[in-house]
Amino acid sequence: MAGSKHADNPWWTMAFPLLAAALVIAYFAGLVPKDQPLVFALEALILLGAVFSAVHHAEVVGNRVGEPFGSIILAVAVTIIEVGLIVALMLAADDGGPTIARDTVYSAVMLVLTGLVGLCLVVGGHKHYEQTIKVSGTSSYLAVLGTLTVTALILPNFTTSSTGPTYSPVQLTAVALISIMLYGAFMFVQTVRHRDYFLAAADDTHAEDYVLPTNRQAYVSLAFLFVSLAGVVLLAKMLAPALDDLIELAGLPPEFTGVVIAALVLAPESIAAVRASLANRPQTAINLALGSALASIALTIPIITLLGAFDNVTLSLGVPPAKIVLLSLALFVSAITLLPGRTTVLQGFVHLGLFIMFVVVAAVP
Repeated sequence: MAGSKHADNPWWTMAFPLLAAALVIAYFAGLVPKDQPLVFALEALILLGAVFSAVHHAEVVGNRVGEPFGSIILAVAVTIIEVGLIVALMLAADDGGPTIARDTVYSAVMLVLTGLVGLCLVVGGHKHYEQTIKVSGTSSYLAVLGTLTVTALILPNFTTSSTGPTYSPVQLTAVALISIMLYGAFMFVQTVRHRDYFLAAADDTHAEDYVLPTNRQAYVSLAFLFVSLAGVVLLAKMLAPALDDLIELAGLPPEFTGVVIAALVLAPESIAAVRASLANRPQTAINLALGSALASIALTIPIITLLGAFDNVTLSLGVPPAKIVLLSLALFVSAITLLPGRTTVLQGFVHLGLFIMFVVVAAVP
């Protein structure tokens, strides 16, 4: 959110949510033809606009309430979009899409730890040479994120109560409860008990002018945020079958759907994090990046657990061996590069190298 200027909400941030609402109403009223390429292109364009609009309005509300609440609001808004896309694709799949949630959460964590963090460190280090982040806050992010990631995506491969990379109902319930517990505890620490851990370091500078949104702008954005989120979720349900067809047509594995969803959802937040890094606010950039990954896994697992139980779907959560290696390496490298508290372009390029391998392995398993 660094450097954002909210003198007023741009026209497109209100137009796209309204267009999304109108298109959804027309679709369910039977006024929109199906299986038409032009209609699909229009739906995809409005979906993308609604995603960016949702994140913009979350930024406005977040900027009004200040840090660290701003980063939390943005991360939760993005996660709601992600969960909506996952649920839409799971409901659209004939077999309930047992791996969609796993692939999306894994992709979101990897995109953040490798691509987004790497890009922030490179652009920030190139412009400001060396940047400082608070170890106390960053270590809290990595501790909770590492625990939830290993518990949700790696441990299922080694349990024996159920066949395959799955949890038994009791184990899955325990993971869902742990996710809620850790995320709730983290929110309490971040917003109440140790809020100062997540505020900008003392030597951060505000390289760009910032205009605080008014109460009226914040309330307008709050209303359009809800409209945008609803539009994104419903448009995703409309586009789900066509997305699967496009993935197959491109010759990519079905698991690549998770990469597409995560990239779509994280794109606007990535822009906000990179802007923060360029404005020499690395702590805000890290809050945005790691906060989105943490919210993604901590909030998605409990929701898809309920959905799986309701739909009688056995969820496959454990990732394949190659992805276990990449995920473990990403967590290890993130700890090495971020916990010293000072970052340069070198660490950024290390993360980007891992990002390239993540994309290659996802496209060519």
